[in-house]
Amino acid sequence: MKKIEIYTTMFCPYCARAKKLLAKKGVSYEEIDVTASGEQRDVMTRRAGGAYTVPQIFVDGEHIGDSDYLHMLDNSGKLDHILGAR
Repeated sequence: MKKIEIYTTMFCPYCARAKKLLAKKGVSYEEIDVTASGEQRDVMTRRAGGAYTVPQIFVDGEHIGDSDYLHMLDNSGKLDHILGAR
């Protein structure tokens, strides 16, 4: 099983959208809430190559991108392979 991490904040509609898609794919993920943690957000930003918006998604340590990119991968049929789903 691949390790999936998603950095989120509370009340973020894009975060909710990305988590809903991951749940639909039947994969488990670790959610890292950066709402009140500047340190965790700094970690996320470094890992994401400077991206500071949420969500930021990583699969086995590789930066996948944000919610829009996650959905683009799904629409192109590439997401299942990346996630190791189904």
